[in-house]
Amino acid sequence: MTEAAAELPPAPEEARAVFGEYFPEAVRYAELLADAGVKRGLIGPREVPRLWERHLLNCAVLSEVVPEGVTVCDVGSGAGLPGIPLALVRRDLKITLLEPLLRRTTFLQEAVELLGLDHVTVVRGRAEEMMGKLQPVHVVTARAVAPLDRLAGWGVPLLRPYGEMLALKGDTADEELVSAKAALSKLGVVNTSVLQVGEGVVDPLSTVVRVEVGESPGGVRFAAKRAKAARVGRTRRR
Repeated sequence: MTEAAAELPPAPEEARAVFGEYFPEAVRYAELLADAGVKRGLIGPREVPRLWERHLLNCAVLSEVVPEGVTVCDVGSGAGLPGIPLALVRRDLKITLLEPLLRRTTFLQEAVELLGLDHVTVVRGRAEEMMGKLQPVHVVTARAVAPLDRLAGWGVPLLRPYGEMLALKGDTADEELVSAKAALSKLGVVNTSVLQVGEGVVDPLSTVVRVEVGESPGGVRFAAKRAKAARVGRTRRR
């Protein structure tokens, strides 16, 4: 075992409750992050002692606000956060881990295969280039990828009509919502809220910004792009 992996603390009791029958897979994922994740520069060595509380559990509790049986795209998935913890606790979801960097998608594919996550697909690409390449999803997730206005510009156009983006944010969530108001409106956003999840599991609670769209995810400009992509798709299928 490497020095980095040896620093991984035992899983807290909360992890057994949250991950249930898939707790062994959660442990394997934590070990993978602490070892290969550190070696490949996906996780900082200083994060290893707090992997459970700050990363795995913090992300897994996002499941509290994800509807049942929906499609999910985890934008800028990186080392698989929050997508992989969410996948471990929610086998009813169909999840796409979207990540532009090759070394990260290689790690993600290895993790998905190791953990037996047959309801998860890894896709290499930038969110802004996925129009017409990915089927629109019910939910977009993201964590610490970018400021909210920029993140919404990447994630919201990937949604189905009346879908939602769930972004794990920190203490600045309310301020980001205020500063992003105009940008969100142009993207077809009809409702926003800040949620606290993870009661009894994580302290402090995980903060989630929920961004809900209407019938035109991404706004007028992306509606035109989406229509064009649909026409091209139909032409190719003929």
